Amino acid sequence: MTKIKITPELVAEHGINEQEYEHLLDILGREPSYTELGIFSVMWSEHCSYKSSRFWLKQLPTEGPQVIQGPGENAGIVDLGDGDAAVFKMESHNHPSYIEPYQGAATGVGGIMRDIFTMGARPVANMNALRFGSPAHKKTRHLVAGVVSGIGDYGNCMGVPTIGGETDFDSRYNNNILVNAMCVGLIKTDKIFYCAAHGTGNPVIYVGSKTGRDGIHGATMASAEFAEDSEEKRPTVQVGDPFTEKLLLEACLELMAGDTIIAIQDMGAAGLTSSSVEMADKGGVGFALDLDMIPQRETNMTAYEMLLSESQERMLMVLKPGSEEAARKIFEKWELDFAIVGLTNDTNHLTITHQGEVVADIPVASLADSAPEYQRPFVEPTPPPAIKPQDVKAPPSILGALALMMASPNLCSRRWIWEQYDHMVMGDTIGRPGGDAGVVRIHDTKKGLAVTTDVTPRYVTADPYEGGKQAVAEAARNLSAVGARPLAITDCLNFGNPERPEIMGQFVAAIKGMGEACEMLNFPVVSGNVSLYNETVIDGVYENIPPTPAIGGVGLIEDTDLMCDIAFKDEGDAVILIGPERGWLGQSIYQEVVMGMLEGAPPPVDLELEKKIGALVRTLIRKKLVNAVHDCSGGGLMVTVAEMALAGNKGIEFGPTDNKLPAHALWFGEDQARFVLTCKEENLAKIAMTAQFSQLPTGMIGTVKGDSIILKDEDPLRLDTLRLMHEAWLPGFMKV
Repeated sequence: MTKIKITPELVAEHGINEQEYEHLLDILGREPSYTELGIFSVMWSEHCSYKSSRFWLKQLPTEGPQVIQGPGENAGIVDLGDGDAAVFKMESHNHPSYIEPYQGAATGVGGIMRDIFTMGARPVANMNALRFGSPAHKKTRHLVAGVVSGIGDYGNCMGVPTIGGETDFDSRYNNNILVNAMCVGLIKTDKIFYCAAHGTGNPVIYVGSKTGRDGIHGATMASAEFAEDSEEKRPTVQVGDPFTEKLLLEACLELMAGDTIIAIQDMGAAGLTSSSVEMADKGGVGFALDLDMIPQRETNMTAYEMLLSESQERMLMVLKPGSEEAARKIFEKWELDFAIVGLTNDTNHLTITHQGEVVADIPVASLADSAPEYQRPFVEPTPPPAIKPQDVKAPPSILGALALMMASPNLCSRRWIWEQYDHMVMGDTIGRPGGDAGVVRIHDTKKGLAVTTDVTPRYVTADPYEGGKQAVAEAARNLSAVGARPLAITDCLNFGNPERPEIMGQFVAAIKGMGEACEMLNFPVVSGNVSLYNETVIDGVYENIPPTPAIGGVGLIEDTDLMCDIAFKDEGDAVILIGPERGWLGQSIYQEVVMGMLEGAPPPVDLELEKKIGALVRTLIRKKLVNAVHDCSGGGLMVTVAEMALAGNKGIEFGPTDNKLPAHALWFGEDQARFVLTCKEENLAKIAMTAQFSQLPTGMIGTVKGDSIILKDEDPLRLDTLRLMHEAWLPGFMKV
């Protein structure tokens, strides 16, 4: 076997700096082999080690009476009562999806589903949060088509519904799109599986697909910025097979019905290496692996290639001795590979042999807890000053501005996207895409699980602290709007290069804002992912994405008969606004679409108010006092009402207002902690009294009526006209 000389250039190519290499030499007491260098490269990468973010992530609240498992496992788990639990997580697949959009997005969905069923849960719902560049950019249409097809095909083949998500367009994502995938599963609390490989002398088992050369150094690629040669990184993108994953899901759940598994871990980023290290580290044991036993689909694979391959649809597990043959029968029945590839021991080392030679012998702790951790220097962001409503120019027509906004890329209908996803498969989806949150019934019960994803990057860019708070608060609002009690969040923290103090400052401020919101709203973080180095270098110019801390929220509906949606229901229903009206136009969609600018501070977030108003809305839904609910967010009050009118295909006649704000600030201001509700006229007094008891401002703004949006002193805007504009842009863009 040819020995490869370790040079400074080779070390640098593996993403290891001089200081880290000195640390590596101290750990080993010798020069690493080429295989060992590869192992350290992936395990110390930003993607696997969180070396720039670990210090700050520890400051997020992660506990609560509802939390069964917080960060540190494959996914977080919350208690749903009656022996039920929800398992969920969100992860990024940004770099692969830019290079190869179909496979990048598909394998992102496949990977996050494996995180869920690795814990013993059956996946019941998928979500996603997508960010693309400007529609005018030459690659955007290609990237949208590939990503949406990849997400749809993988989820549809797996038979797991995609029940919602979000998609935005912004030129600052032109060269670095974001593809964040979320999955939620259901499990019984006495059937949870973990990755800690306790005990020695236990067999280590490889199951699933064969190992190939796809995805080698995927984790390292995801931990570096893009440059002009990004297309050359195509071989580092994994190739997915959802039909094999479906077999793997069923085989794993069948084996989990018994009592043979000690630990289980999917082979995600860094493949066999990371799964081995994580299982050994958490179990306090060593792993001795023989790579000659690894099922391979390509010939003459080296130890380096097998250990770093990110071939999809593979699992590693540790079984109780004597159960190997029974487990083998299950996996062979499902036509999957099954191989005994090693044993656990008491060395606390990862020892790898290949063709009779030891090619790696590394202390496990050095690859896990002892990996580098940085407190990188940062510069605190300076938010822009607030803009007064009267300093933002008014449009000639409020309803004309509404039509323009509803037909714009960032507010137009996403129907073209979600119709490619099977959101009804499994038969338990009761809250479809297009509302505040997707909802699935917990099978054979009256309970429902509500799921949402949210973040407003234009807010976070202007003020990362307030933007981080707002992302968490809006996720909670979205859940409350369907009648769900918010339980916990997962996050996907997408930022630029952390070695730049201004970018690290964005990250730190956003974490602080998120943490404060999670604490106040009793909405802890139970899982998540950090994606850094979302930066592109073109002709020596560095382009970072907007800071995008995407939040995935999960909530519980105790009785799905009481669930609410956004659609106007009956003629004559009163339309009510609950929450403050300040006409905040800074960083608003009105500014961006109608005025062609983005200036000023984003709306401030009052967390005490958010908590009170969320509780009020849930109470009103539970008491059956309201017929429709929608939280007021991007685009402001007029956009919120228009979405409710389109959803119910019923118009609204606005009443007179005594508000002293300029009209465009009143209708398009993006003040936080607000909801629009509808109710029967006889319930108005009860709602007003309940809101008054909570010291929350409330007022009737109109009546459900006819087939148009009617505003005094303006020509009515017919819903069929608005719908045509709202739904035309995306199909038209993709058809060109």
